[in-house]
Amino acid sequence: MNESQAMQRALERAARARGLAEPNPLVGCVLLRGGAVIGQGHHECFGAAHAEVNALADARARGHDPAGATALVTLEPCSHTGKTGPCADALIQAKVARVVGAMTDPDPRVSGRGFDRLRSAGIDVAVGVEEAAARDLNAPFIKRVTTGLPFVTLKWAQTLDGATASATGHSQWISGPASRRRVHELRAVSDVVMVGSGTFLADAPRLTARDVAVRRVARRVVVSRSGRVSSEQAGDIEVMTDPLEEGLRRLASEGATHVLVEGGARLSGELLSAGLVDRVLVFVAPSLCGDPSALPAVVTGPCPTMDQVKKLRLCAVERVGEDVMLDYRVGGRTKPKID
Repeated sequence: MNESQAMQRALERAARARGLAEPNPLVGCVLLRGGAVIGQGHHECFGAAHAEVNALADARARGHDPAGATALVTLEPCSHTGKTGPCADALIQAKVARVVGAMTDPDPRVSGRGFDRLRSAGIDVAVGVEEAAARDLNAPFIKRVTTGLPFVTLKWAQTLDGATASATGHSQWISGPASRRRVHELRAVSDVVMVGSGTFLADAPRLTARDVAVRRVARRVVVSRSGRVSSEQAGDIEVMTDPLEEGLRRLASEGATHVLVEGGARLSGELLSAGLVDRVLVFVAPSLCGDPSALPAVVTGPCPTMDQVKKLRLCAVERVGEDVMLDYRVGGRTKPKID
């Protein structure tokens, strides 16, 4: 196994903790000697041992001394003491010979200091192996620590001709059961599930993850800056009255890394217009509405010419039951994956 392959395995390990490790990043580590894996681990949940410590423990449990090995880590080893000790120190004490990091940690408490500490201890350090994949994996963490804002995903279901509800507001169900299950899985790893006041009043959504393994109980939020939804109407769902960016910053400061927005059209449009959206997931059903008065997914305002439309970047296309899921990013670069 070469270093790139080992890093890919470390990234796969890291992804296992989605919905468990946040607001910490998702991190995996593989220990390599002579092309063979002698230990591996990942940061399993918030507050628990970090990936490097788990990989070192795994190697020793297998009867391997990690001294002289190469450690492949998906994120720069931390150099500060938080809920656990510095991972850079753990690698130094284990006497590994080389550390390969996918990327530098954007957290200002680390940001190069971990790699510097390793180099000062005489350990060979390389950075940038599978960096694009590592950045994609930790895009929510990166956004929160660099901007103070959470990663925002818009999600909606629509017919082939773009209707998200009939002219009367009826929308249950456009997508099929497999797509609806996928949405529950998304809720189960999100920090916040959010809707606008119109969607809340029309559909009375529960916004909970049901019939799936719940890794993270999301805060449920209805945005109602105009006072359309009172706290009495919302019950145990939080009513957000802040301006959108201010409200998102507050959520991030309270530990929210990933916000899933499930409508409506005006809230989605405002978020897109304000540049606050990172990902768009569209579940397209094999159906046609045909009603020119049907409700669209996004409302922003007049768009007199096509050169004024909002451009998205397609990352993946996946068949989900009888539907098709389109996965877009706002900005950046990724070659589409088609399943």
